Amino acid sequence: MKLKDTILIYSGGMDSTVLLYYLISNGINVKCLTIDYGQKHKKEITSAINICKNISIEHKIVDLSSLSTIFSTSSLVNANINLPLGHYEKTSMKSTVVPNRNMILLSIATAWAIDSNIESVSYAAHSGDHAIYPDCREIFANAMNTAIGLCDWKKVFLNRPFVSMKKTDICKLGNKLKIPFEKTWSCYEGKELHCGKCGTCIERREAFYLSGVSDLTKYEKNAPSIEQMLESNWKLNDE
Repeated sequence: MKLKDTILIYSGGMDSTVLLYYLISNGINVKCLTIDYGQKHKKEITSAINICKNISIEHKIVDLSSLSTIFSTSSLVNANINLPLGHYEKTSMKSTVVPNRNMILLSIATAWAIDSNIESVSYAAHSGDHAIYPDCREIFANAMNTAIGLCDWKKVFLNRPFVSMKKTDICKLGNKLKIPFEKTWSCYEGKELHCGKCGTCIERREAFYLSGVSDLTKYEKNAPSIEQMLESNWKLNDE
């Protein structure tokens, strides 16, 4: 069955932007959904707004920022917890997990899909997310696909074309699709420029380097160079 339309969970980041362009290139009608769940890096929402506006895609933002009041363990939403720096392989990166985030986002996207008579929900989880984020794993995606297919009389399924892909391959695909990578936002710090040191910044830089795609992202002046990252085996702050 050829996919006709979808609700895309859209963060304004690298992966979801590649998926957005990928879906459009395949002739699929896309509506984008961005969720404000109280994340510190709200600059990603601005990126999502601008990118959708530039390509005339319907885009809705749902304000769930009050969710941050129930999360006491996640450094992405709790103002009292410092964001860890370094590679995602570090144990400290687990503090960036927002409990059950993707189930929350997928549930809202499914509700919009049902209301709009749209057949699918899409999200850009990839294999690099699996180790640290359980709700990006294929077993979770399969379970959610079953659940959203049962929650209403209208059949909805979960589209997750990147779930087995590496981020380097997503980067290569984005380059082929001429993605405006410099307009996407990844950094968890959410400042004026990408910090270049948090887990998602390092993953982003690693993907560009390993895929051979030029990285036009502007990083802070004190961000380590690619050479320094290579010398530390991609693991910063390991004394």
